[in-house]
Amino acid sequence: MKNLYLGLFIVLSFLSCTGEKKSEAPTEQKPNIIYILADDLGYAEIGVFGQEKIETPHIDALAKQGMVFTQHYSSAPVCAPARYMFLTGKHSGKAFIRGNDEWNDRGDVWNYKAMAKDSTLEGQRPVPAGTKTIANYLKAEGYKTALVGKWGLGAPHTHSIPNEMGFDFFYGFNCQRQAHTYYPLHLYKNRIRVHLKNDTVAPSSPFPEGLDPTNPESYKDYTLTDYAPDLMFEELTGFVAQNKENPFFLYWATPIPHVALQAPQRWVDYYKEKFGPEEPYLSGNGNGYFSHQNPHAAYAAMVSYFDENVGKLVKQLKDEGIYENTLIVFTSDNGPSYAGGADPAFFESAQPFKGGYGKGKGFVYEGGIRVPTFFTWPGKIKPGSTSDHASAHYDMLATFADLLEIAPPKNDGVSMLPTLLGEGKQVAHEFMYWEFPEYGGQIAIRMGDWKVVRQHLKDDEQPTLELYNLKDDPTEENNIAAEHPDILEKAAAIFKKEHTKPETQRFQIPLLENGLLSD
Repeated sequence: MKNLYLGLFIVLSFLSCTGEKKSEAPTEQKPNIIYILADDLGYAEIGVFGQEKIETPHIDALAKQGMVFTQHYSSAPVCAPARYMFLTGKHSGKAFIRGNDEWNDRGDVWNYKAMAKDSTLEGQRPVPAGTKTIANYLKAEGYKTALVGKWGLGAPHTHSIPNEMGFDFFYGFNCQRQAHTYYPLHLYKNRIRVHLKNDTVAPSSPFPEGLDPTNPESYKDYTLTDYAPDLMFEELTGFVAQNKENPFFLYWATPIPHVALQAPQRWVDYYKEKFGPEEPYLSGNGNGYFSHQNPHAAYAAMVSYFDENVGKLVKQLKDEGIYENTLIVFTSDNGPSYAGGADPAFFESAQPFKGGYGKGKGFVYEGGIRVPTFFTWPGKIKPGSTSDHASAHYDMLATFADLLEIAPPKNDGVSMLPTLLGEGKQVAHEFMYWEFPEYGGQIAIRMGDWKVVRQHLKDDEQPTLELYNLKDDPTEENNIAAEHPDILEKAAAIFKKEHTKPETQRFQIPLLENGLLSD
């Protein structure tokens, strides 16, 4: 027996010297990062930001587990530039993509049936080769990367597709025009078209003549077989399950609640009972997207369906045992839409700001660019907390680099990590910058509580010169430009310094190029 004990002692001693048993503490695993980007979700379209008609219990619960940001901004008031600036950390005075650009010189790019036959008509103008995104930087740090949802920053058969821009996996809409229906003919899985069991019903098809708008059967062509958000969510959860053992970055670019109004019927029925009878929305005669008998119910249904899936994702993270090590960011690409049957007045979608045409999506006023945003990370971010730190989508690259303790590439963002973790000193933006060549041509700059806005820089109307104090006048009602020439002078100097001439002519604003703001 004594010899047996001696033998065991020798074996254990040998194992401890050969490295089979590690004495050092295991290194902390890098956190998973999930960035949820809703499409056209207004500042007040979820409950935690004041929504009273649409029910979002899962999103609200997630927000209450983290930190809500009351002054977080999109980088642009429409889709493509907002996404580009999030991914690259550049503001719109330096960005390659500054507006929506459907790359019209290829041919009939708005013809849905033509795009179905010819994939070279899909997608938007490609970004320059060699452009690095957040996904590239995270991939270099050992992350598996995925984009599920809407891309909108390139075209099939070009270098500007997700799989060439840092994403290991992509599933969804390559082209934002294709995303104008939730029952498309195809989606993309990585580089390949995946054909769906849907008929060819082109977006903006007019309501058929002779049909009764009060008969539900008149709308049957707008609800087909394969609902794209269902398919995308299935791929999303599959990516999470496959990568639970390693750090991952998931960019969930849901197309919801961008019109057309198409939602699961069970949710539409729920809100039909809640809202009661309403006036149908009929496409055609200037009305775009698709008709719907119950537009308010359908819009609310889309948001609640999205909320339901957010809840399912959180449950999956918990079931997989990775929720505690996952940073979740929730935000929107811009303010609420006014088109296609969306009704921001009914839902008070941007309250306390204005969300209709001229103030919401497509405009650099608060209703168009201030977006509902929160961050959660159990054990790291204080639950139930709120911050009024002014921040933007283009801060994400700096924030994630700070999180991983890597040198950030040169960009226009400011790390939000000190605010998120409650550690260190938070650097404030000296200014925040928006330059938008569409909807008449617009620019805006925020310096502390001051915000300068200029409209009509490309159309036939007289350019405006507006100044608001957001602390005293958050809804931008009282233009006090005449009272503060010193603020205007400071803003003009920043505009002159930060603006670079866009490479794409479509994005150029001649009055800027000619020195309008340098006087």
